[in-house]
Amino acid sequence: MRFGVQTALQNTRPNELIPLWRRLEDLGYDWISVWDHFHAVGGGTDNLEAMTMHTALALCTERVRVGGLVYSVNYRPLAVLANGIAAIDHLSNGRATLGLGAGYMQSEYDAWGYDFPPPRDRLDLLEDSLSGLRRLFAGEAVTEHRRHLRLEGAVCDPTPVQERLPIWIGGGGEQRTIPMAARLADGWNVPMASLSDFDRKVRILDHHIELAGRDRRAVERSVGLGLCWDRSLLAERFGNRAASLEPMILGGSTGEVTERVAAYRDAGADWLLVSIRAPFDLEELERFAEEIVPEFR
Repeated sequence: MRFGVQTALQNTRPNELIPLWRRLEDLGYDWISVWDHFHAVGGGTDNLEAMTMHTALALCTERVRVGGLVYSVNYRPLAVLANGIAAIDHLSNGRATLGLGAGYMQSEYDAWGYDFPPPRDRLDLLEDSLSGLRRLFAGEAVTEHRRHLRLEGAVCDPTPVQERLPIWIGGGGEQRTIPMAARLADGWNVPMASLSDFDRKVRILDHHIELAGRDRRAVERSVGLGLCWDRSLLAERFGNRAASLEPMILGGSTGEVTERVAAYRDAGADWLLVSIRAPFDLEELERFAEEIVPEFR
């Protein structure tokens, strides 16, 4: 099992994030990623742009996988996204992972002047985009005339360093998103999923992987969870959402956290990503790296 940290970009600055990322790499985490939002989740507008910070992450680390989890396929033209991620792969010497999602925060769409299509259209674009990215990353000149995607000889040149740059799909939708990941993706991530939800969704993923004729190992599966060692602080940190989020937040004693992580591993998690927002509590992440991660290596 491998471990990483998903760093939110709201209410923080590069001079906080860069030393945090370097310390996380020193602690032995396998992955660091950024999210793709224009507004702070939960309210406010203080949020750093994703691709710029993904680039900074690539440049200030040397070993970890550097991910974007997940880029909304509605926010950038597909060839722009492809060329940007390919450049990040070069900057990181082949450590980039691209996460894709359909996008869900309508307030961002409205504020930035994007249309907010219905879920079916956004998921159609997600599927078309994944197929298009595969071809762009392979060095093809891509022409597509689809309802939601139009390209006229688009290219990604230079192509990524990695022969097959991993593309993950993020989301827990059981009708479209998970089956899509099973058929087309290299990885799948579900954020903030309780153990029972994760177990059910993995079973759905495995079923669709089998239907697609793929090997189970072809799709890495990951779960994003919160971390709060002192459970008495849950209400202070999460307010009236504390009770609903509690099943998705690791905490308690070392033994309790180890047991919870083992349960997710046994349910099928290849990766566990600790999701954090500013103000960042580095001591909690240090303790997790020192007391939990070695038990699963």
